[in-house]
Amino acid sequence: MQEAARQSNAGGNALTAQELELAELIVATLNLEVRPLDIDPRAPLFGDGLGLDSIDILEIALAISKAYGVRLKSDDEDNVRTFASLRSLHEHIRKLQRS
Repeated sequence: MQEAARQSNAGGNALTAQELELAELIVATLNLEVRPLDIDPRAPLFGDGLGLDSIDILEIALAISKAYGVRLKSDDEDNVRTFASLRSLHEHIRKLQRS
């Protein structure tokens, strides 16, 4: 799982500064054994990407709420798309901050 993220990121798909900040939050919140810089922003958060599960997503949502001042709703019909990747999650947070 971590190797897949590392290999994908080696292909030149670099994290933005804001995505790196979010990756650091995710790694710290979940005590992941991957460096934030090694996370491919387009890799899936579930399954073959970071391998997260629904409990992990709940923990991330709580940490994001505290860190970014936005509320991620568990009943949002766009959650599958929102949590598809680090990049899509970051874009959703930015959208919520603007509204």
